Amino acid sequence: MPKSKRNKLVTLSKTKKRGKEQKESLVKTVHECIDKYNSLYIFSFENLRNTKFKEFRDQLKSNSRFFLGGNKVLQIALGKTPADEIKDGVHKVSELLSGERGLFFTNLSKEEVFRIFGEFEEHDYARTGSLATETVELVEGPLEQFTHDMEPFLRKQGMPVRLNRGIVELIANYTVCQEGEHISPEASRILRLLGIQMATFRLHLICHWSPGDFEVYEDSTELVS
Repeated sequence: MPKSKRNKLVTLSKTKKRGKEQKESLVKTVHECIDKYNSLYIFSFENLRNTKFKEFRDQLKSNSRFFLGGNKVLQIALGKTPADEIKDGVHKVSELLSGERGLFFTNLSKEEVFRIFGEFEEHDYARTGSLATETVELVEGPLEQFTHDMEPFLRKQGMPVRLNRGIVELIANYTVCQEGEHISPEASRILRLLGIQMATFRLHLICHWSPGDFEVYEDSTELVS
């Protein structure tokens, strides 16, 4: 008979009653998931977009469950050592759960999980502070994509513009952003107006656990043919 690691007393840090109840509820839910689902993965993400992630999560809710946030409590729920892990070998998953990472419980096959995560990609506008993926330069002359009433706003963003017979005109070449450099708040607004999307929301698989099986993936893209 395999050893049972259920019904263990889980100690949480001292906190307010409501916060403690929420943590205990999260631990209980994780314990239920590890019995309900066949596999457990850790995933990381680039350029997280909450709305897009919710849509992705909802597509898989019939056979999967995501946990994002509260990594310390999730680690406690899984167990940090062989002595307190909830299932054999799952403490190895707990060790990799840090930073911008989350848990993914599923009954999908490994091949299907690799395919779904590998194909997921959503483009969006870059936020302030992110790195520009290309250099965007505007050439001196009329900017007919902008209406005349936008001229004050563009000037406020630092663009050298003026109105010429009701048409917004750039009076000198202007660099919105440089590839590899951080995007300023002003550049972020201008790129949005130009319709240029530089952020790509992606998910990457870090490791997989199922009873008797544990794998760590250095580059999840290699798993998708």
